[in-house]
Amino acid sequence: MRIVVALGGNALLRRGEPMTAEAQRTNVRTAAVALSRLYPDHELVITHGNGPQVGLLALQAAAYKSDEAYPLDVLGAETEGMIGYMIEQELGNLLPLEAPFATILTMVEVDGEDPGFANPTKFIGPVYDVVEAQRLQAEKGWVLKPDGAKWRRVVASPEPKQIFEIRPIKWLLERGVIVIAAGGGGIPCVYQPGRKLTGVEAVIDKDLCSELLARQVDADLYIMATDVDGVYPDWGKPGAKALRRIGPEAMGAYDFAAGSMGPKVMAACRFAEKTGRRAAIGALAHLSAILRGEAGTTVDAKASGAEWAT
Repeated sequence: MRIVVALGGNALLRRGEPMTAEAQRTNVRTAAVALSRLYPDHELVITHGNGPQVGLLALQAAAYKSDEAYPLDVLGAETEGMIGYMIEQELGNLLPLEAPFATILTMVEVDGEDPGFANPTKFIGPVYDVVEAQRLQAEKGWVLKPDGAKWRRVVASPEPKQIFEIRPIKWLLERGVIVIAAGGGGIPCVYQPGRKLTGVEAVIDKDLCSELLARQVDADLYIMATDVDGVYPDWGKPGAKALRRIGPEAMGAYDFAAGSMGPKVMAACRFAEKTGRRAAIGALAHLSAILRGEAGTTVDAKASGAEWAT
């Protein structure tokens, strides 16, 4: 079975943890244990978020003069290398020496007129209290929005249109390589007049980009591994229950926040509708059980209604 596993940014660096290399490596090591159980029975593509990491690099870049700071597309490329390196190393420490890996620097086309540029929704970086958020907004011109009880910076999150490195990714998969690609939703690029490709100041949602990747590599299953055990339509309310299995049409009856579960649900439904296959959302620690349909929430094109976790 060919599986695409999208690791959430919070699965690599949890809320409230220090944004240090060691904290990230510890979480990558935990992720590697779960991922290692899928080898060698399945072909594996790993994608990952980069919200905390690219936000940290943006804070470092802010120490430069405004005309010297690196833009978000370049920072996104840096995170692909950094996180890909850690995943390769920690997964390689668990798998046989002959297991091959490759991290692919992945550029993704977006539309320069995408409405996402007018309404930033993608959280990046650390959380702030309201006083600090107001100061940063005034000093740096950032857009900050509430994220739970705290505030975080938000940036544009345009839809992915095309993955430029899809051919080498397929080539590697066909040869048994574990591929790490589309990190952080890929590096957002737009075509300028004259078909000149340039980076753009944005962060593509990694779940939507991973869904596009999963379709284009003809994946049998697309899993979004996060820090919650499933999709809860009544999250935070007494007696809230997680969905176990549901069809994409039935999922349309529920609303989910654009800044958290919304993109995951959208990506799962899109994959199921367009491929007739399964997509799943659940906790990284339950990865093997999600694969069997015993944990997480599975969006299945063949499901006509909703089944609830017990």
